[in-house]
Parts: sequence; C-alpha cells; structure tokens
Amino acid sequence: MYSPFRHIGLKVVAVALAALLWLIVAGDHLVERSMRVPLEFRNIPNELEIVGDPPTTVDVRLRGSSAQLARLEPTEVVAVLDLTGARPGSRMFHLRNDEVRAPYGVDVSQVVPGTLALDLEKSGRRTVRVEPVLDGEPAPGFVVGKVTSDPPAVEVAGPESRLKQLTGATTEPVTVDGKREKFSDQVTVGVTDSAVRLVQAQNARVTVEILPAPVEHELAGVPVRMRNLGQGLSASVQPTLTRVTVRGRREAINDLRAGSIEAFVDLAGLAPGRYNLRVQVDPSQTFGVSSIDPAVVDVIIK
Repeated sequence: MYSPFRHIGLKVVAVALAALLWLIVAGDHLVERSMRVPLEFRNIPNELEIVGDPPTTVDVRLRGSSAQLARLEPTEVVAVLDLTGARPGSRMFHLRNDEVRAPYGVDVSQVVPGTLALDLEKSGRRTVRVEPVLDGEPAPGFVVGKVTSDPPAVEVAGPESRLKQLTGATTEPVTVDGKREKFSDQVTVGVTDSAVRLVQAQNARVTVEILPAPVEHELAGVPVRMRNLGQGLSASVQPTLTRVTVRGRREAINDLRAGSIEAFVDLAGLAPGRYNLRVQVDPSQTFGVSSIDPAVVDVIIK
C-alpha cells in the first residue's frame, strides 16, 4: 500500500537539493559575450588549394550563463567552414551559427563575418632542382668548386600559378668557413614560397669541392709571332714583344716562362698593307689568359 511518508528523509533531501539547484540557476543570469575563435576549413576538394591569405579566426557572439562564459576559453569554441563542392575561382561562403562548435549550454547568436571570400585554385605537382645554399668563405688561398646535391631534384605541390613561378627548392645553409678540402653535409630541403610544399619531407646530401685558388702570373717579353702569311709576302710587327698575364692553379703556372707560350697575330687572307691586329694566345687546359699588353700591334705586309 502506498504511503506518502515512506522514505520521508530521502524525499526531504531531494526537495532541498532541487530547490538549491534552482536557486543557483535562477541566480546565474544569461549573458552574452563576444570572442575571437579559430576558423577551420573542412572537406577541401583534393584538386583545389586555398590561395592568398585566408582568415584564420572569426568573431562570434555567445549566449549562456555568466559563470560558464567567464570560464570559457577561445580554444573551446571553433568555427568550421565546410568547402564540399567548392569550385576554382574567387568564391563566397556563408558561415552559419550552427557551424560553430561550442560547449553544451553555450549558444552561438552571431558570427562575424557571416560571409567569407576565398580564392581557390587548381592544385598541381612539379619536379624542381635542389639549389644548395652556402655560407661563409673557405680558408685563405682556396675557393669553392663544384657543388652537388643528392637528390638533385624534389617533387613539390601547390597552386598551379605558384608552381610556375617557383625556380627551385633550397637547403639549409651549408657552412664552408675555413674549409680546405672536399666535404659533404646532410641538410634539410625546403621551399621559400609558403604556398608550395614538398610532396614528401626530405633531406639532401650536399657535396662541396674546395679547390686551391687560381693565381696570376705575369710573363714579360713574350715574342709576337706571325701566322698564315701569304706566299711570296713579307711582314713586320711592332712592337715585337708583349706582356701576357696568365691565371690558373699555382702549381700549373709557377714554371711558365716567356718562351712557354706563344703570342701571335693571324695574317690569313691579308693583302699587302698596314694593319692593327689583335694579339692572340693559344688556349690551354692548364691556364687562362687574363690580359695581353699591348693587346693590338701594328703589322706591315709587303
């Protein structure tokens, strides 16, 4: 048989707790608060890229109890823009209140801006060469020679327009300070354009040749000879001697003497007369010619 006085103690406690909860809720008024929150983009089509500087945050107006809003952190509220079905070009997207995730008991009354403008572009891929970056100077008397990268190229992805402008990937600086011989270094590869990315994170082994610096050596009193003089003709040249400055590795040019190289003027096809002709030196695998003085001589053909 039902008795209203059964478990009377428990019933009194339940009523008291309910009354206390009502007092707490009734005493905590509903308020509104504005907050800047992160913006996330979801369901971006695989073939598209967002270009330019898309917004990373939006302002929202929240409604809830004063106690709950006072404890609320910006990271607890996130605006999510769904880009399903987006197309290339400059597009407008509405951001609705129900696309803002907020804790239970907090309502979103407004999102600012309610419409977002985004530039979307087709995505692409391209293989570009790796261009090592060097820092510093070798030891005195040495210069940097050939620089190679392994791998020599990497694959990058990004908006098609930015890929067309990209000249190559780069590396962390490889220091050559004080180096006297060939060396290698393992460094990270990247791209300077933030809109473009490596398809796969990658390192490269950069090898740098360090060579003895070329030096110059002046050879005075080099005879100026004549070549290809026509049959039956005679010729004279003034001045008869010239000064030749050569450049190359020290060990290759230190032993050169004036008689080791031949300076000449080419008379091929010239008829009798007076000419100003350029002095030439035969090319060499061991040295290069920096200057010839005088570089032009006077030739008389009879």
